[in-house]
Amino acid sequence: MESLTATLLPIVQTINGYLADYVLVFLLVGTGLFFTFKTKFVQVKYFGEGMKNIFGNLSLNGAKQESGMSSFQAVATAIAAQVGTGNIVGASGAILTGGPGAIFWMWVIAFLGMATIYAEAVLAQKTRITTSSGEIMGGPVYYITYAFKGGFGKFLAGFFAIAITLALGFFGCMVQSNSIGSTIQNAFGIPSWIVGIALVIICALIFIGGTQRLASVTEKLVPIMAAIFLAGGLIVLIIRAKYLPETFGLIFKYAFQPTAIIGGAFGTALKTAISQGAKRGLFSNEAGMGSTPHAHALANVKTPHEQGAVAIASVFIDTGVVLTLNALVIISTLYVTGGPLHDCGAAAQLSDVFTKTNLAQTAFGVVFGEKLGAMFVATALFFFAFSTILGWNMFGKTNVAYLFGEKATKVYTIISLLFIFLGTTMSSDLVWELTDMANYLMVLPNVIGLIGCTGLVLTLIPEKK
Repeated sequence: MESLTATLLPIVQTINGYLADYVLVFLLVGTGLFFTFKTKFVQVKYFGEGMKNIFGNLSLNGAKQESGMSSFQAVATAIAAQVGTGNIVGASGAILTGGPGAIFWMWVIAFLGMATIYAEAVLAQKTRITTSSGEIMGGPVYYITYAFKGGFGKFLAGFFAIAITLALGFFGCMVQSNSIGSTIQNAFGIPSWIVGIALVIICALIFIGGTQRLASVTEKLVPIMAAIFLAGGLIVLIIRAKYLPETFGLIFKYAFQPTAIIGGAFGTALKTAISQGAKRGLFSNEAGMGSTPHAHALANVKTPHEQGAVAIASVFIDTGVVLTLNALVIISTLYVTGGPLHDCGAAAQLSDVFTKTNLAQTAFGVVFGEKLGAMFVATALFFFAFSTILGWNMFGKTNVAYLFGEKATKVYTIISLLFIFLGTTMSSDLVWELTDMANYLMVLPNVIGLIGCTGLVLTLIPEKK
């Protein structure tokens, strides 16, 4: 296994380097700008409506739906998929490699992504179908084939379906279980393979229960896990309050002057900061990736716009609240004056001491103590990553059904459980790189489909009174 990892890792890293630096940033920023201006800043006009719809319908025990989900269950499932390792491990990796300035570029990507995810959500609602068994299904494969009839549409949809099955159903679940296993082993001393077995058993019980059991779990899990993590993060920030002005100063300083923290030429350092913010931002809020539309398609709402508005708010909750809180904790404890990474020089030189897996645990440990900090992050990450596995499995299942029919989803479930276990036994670097590559490949057909449906998106936006 180690020999295979050593061979594959540099190859996948090279491919990802080109995709991230020359394709991903252009697509995410370009698509976000396109829909921001085409929709006349829909993410600003309907942000309040989205937040009101989420918190006005918040319930830990919603009514059982005949098919699909309630609007809150759908957005809880979407947030469950968004708020995973990308918010803790992904943000840590972005800061470690791209410096504190990478967080600024995550904010930019998230703001533009709110317009993109609005388009994804309303299109998923408008083009969804009901299968012969009464199940509601929707997502990019359906709005791609709506936009492009014939062979080209089928090719793009098939390409997307294969990419998302690999990216989320298989490789993505490996990332989540890998992060769970490594942090729990670090905090509690439990071997990661034992954690993997426990994960497989719990996930299997939920997968077998279908959409209704998934919805029941996520509507309870998401609000509770978010509240616990936010409470812990706020405690750290209150204790480190005097460092917060410097913390924000570092984010903005290194967003535009990254050479001091990353090293190298200015252009290279800036590209690193932006690309880290873009690719980890994508992995965090998933706007433009085409994953969360599968959840938004299931919402029982009066109009597609209603779910589009809550999709906007979900990106803010993911990146503007949860990810930002984690980033502020890391920077205010490790990067400010007196911190171990203050004026540290090139980020790559730190890899032997700090990794994206232990950076957050170290940061919380500054206030909570090393042991308690590690345990807190490990517990939070378990719930975040576990909920993401549930959401991503459902997204993959929708696309397997599109490709091979509903009967094939049983085989898919068995294979995905195997990948969940394997994730706890493999190198985290290779798992992350494979997931990044598949994520990038998802973006290509999804963005083409979104642009092709621009006219339909605009017809679904109500006039602002």
